[in-house]
Amino acid sequence: MTSYTRLVSDLRAQADGGFCGSIPESWMQGRTTYGGLTAALCLEAARRIVADIPLRSAQIAFVGPVGGDVELHPVLLRRGKNAAFVRVDLSHDDQVLAQCIFTFGLSRPSSLNVQRIKRPDVTELAQAEPFFKGPRRPNFTHNFNVRLAAGEPPISGSTNNQLGLWLRHKDENAGNDAASILALADCAPPAALPMLTGDARASSMTWMAEFLTDQPSTDEGWWLSLSTAETAVDGYSSQSMCMWNKAGEPTLIGRQTVAIFS
Repeated sequence: MTSYTRLVSDLRAQADGGFCGSIPESWMQGRTTYGGLTAALCLEAARRIVADIPLRSAQIAFVGPVGGDVELHPVLLRRGKNAAFVRVDLSHDDQVLAQCIFTFGLSRPSSLNVQRIKRPDVTELAQAEPFFKGPRRPNFTHNFNVRLAAGEPPISGSTNNQLGLWLRHKDENAGNDAASILALADCAPPAALPMLTGDARASSMTWMAEFLTDQPSTDEGWWLSLSTAETAVDGYSSQSMCMWNKAGEPTLIGRQTVAIFS
């Protein structure tokens, strides 16, 4: 298996200012690359343009299936005194397969200090059971340690619209930067999936993530993720998500539009 840090370090600069890389089978999710890795590689390309300002938000559109050899083309849209915006297109054979817009922003003095995102009551890490069991699991999941914190497994007919997971990179060199967190945060299946029965699958279409700190960190690499399917109708689900570090401090919030095939 190719580690996350190896994939990032293997990105090669091109003469046109872009980068190229290759996605191995061990990072695939069905016929496409795992979405978290797609987002992380795009952010790594953006970081080659803006390396000195913390990431505040990421807006990602998963346009088409990604796999094999890919090219990443970052474009600086604007840079001001405190903020910068970078667009990254990920493509294959000149066809855009993912497009991201990253917003970077420096910390600034403020009279506001409000944090009202409380960590939910879930099964604690030491008691949580492995989430992925048996041979039938997406290839990319072998790159992570995942334990069930709240909710039910996929395709279990659950009435619970929430899914909580403890998540950690198996790659101990992955670190706690924004790109490695994006690579991890999308690991959870859609929260609507446990409510289904029989054959079903899901695919993220868009993902918006906001970072709540410019210095994310956690103990022993573990993060807690909670996804909530707020609607599921007409073959699409709209869900919210949040991540906390092991100490219960909120680090990331987001929204996803998910296509449900059942």
